[in-house]
Amino acid sequence: MSTTQTDKIEINKVATSKINEVDFENLSFGSVFTDHLLECDFKNGEWQKPVIKPYAPFLLDPSARVFHYGQAIFEGMKAYKDEDDSIWLFRPDENFRRFNSSAVRMAMPEVPEEVFMEGLNHLLKLDHEWIKKGLGNTLYIRPFLIATGQGVVANPSDDYKFMIILSPAKAYYSGEVKVLIAEHYSRAANGGIGAAKTAGNYAGQFYPTNLANKEGFQQIIWTDDATHTKLEEAGTMNVFFRINDTLFTAPVSERILDGVTRKSLIDMAKKEGINVEVRPVLVSEIIEAVKNGTLKEIFGAGTAAVVSPISGFSYRNEYFELPKIENSIASQLKDKLTNLQHKLTEDPFGWTVKVS
Repeated sequence: MSTTQTDKIEINKVATSKINEVDFENLSFGSVFTDHLLECDFKNGEWQKPVIKPYAPFLLDPSARVFHYGQAIFEGMKAYKDEDDSIWLFRPDENFRRFNSSAVRMAMPEVPEEVFMEGLNHLLKLDHEWIKKGLGNTLYIRPFLIATGQGVVANPSDDYKFMIILSPAKAYYSGEVKVLIAEHYSRAANGGIGAAKTAGNYAGQFYPTNLANKEGFQQIIWTDDATHTKLEEAGTMNVFFRINDTLFTAPVSERILDGVTRKSLIDMAKKEGINVEVRPVLVSEIIEAVKNGTLKEIFGAGTAAVVSPISGFSYRNEYFELPKIENSIASQLKDKLTNLQHKLTEDPFGWTVKVS
């Protein structure tokens, strides 16, 4: 292992890469990780020097607050490689902003930009061979922050660990996605932590999603906690509904994550002349639309899945199949977004950022 020192970061390289052991054509999402990770500790009220080092397990005290009180946040990002072997990020400023917004909501210290962004750039350059060219090939980026302070008193931690790990990725979902509209369980509540990308939000979804899986559905479309009449998110994604030629999606709120892919699709759709309405979407109007034939599409949107078409949904024990549409708005927007991210087309929005 070799060590390199810079003014702002220490880099310890692996002696031998494991990249040749990886089958890049048969990747299971989020299960294979690159040679290195970034680590930076928060101690005594300040951030320490970041370190890039070989990917490996690490030790935590059994009383670390993350285990007992759930102080843990994360982000999901991707890196892309163009045909000239340049590395690009997609709207990383939005992920950085949202990461620190989540930190504030969970009473955790904000991560400085030079730690997050400069550390990520060094890490990507070091593990650049793990980013493969071509549509569908990406490097998934998982920054996260956990409470490492010791003790089981119910207070925020004093110590934290920030890390970034990297995982080569292809498609997140494969095949048709069928969903169940929630009638009892909720993802988040007003005044809660639904808008924060924190671990507990996802853990709370597992049980009702497991119940839906047993009924043959891959995901749940969550409804509001108070009345269960408003459609909010689809599994781990924001969700869009197409009625006739208009796209509808719920506004972000304390309950709904401010998705980077969501806001990008809204802007792209508007640029293409597609009518988009951001407003509460009622279960009743979607049921009416599917029955009268005006509901054309439902699709999820998120960093991992990009765009995930939904083939049908169930509500109150009644299943509704959606029509098969050629050249759907979902497929159009997905193609435009992925082409832009891979630098196969121009980026009129200035969203792509080169890693240098």
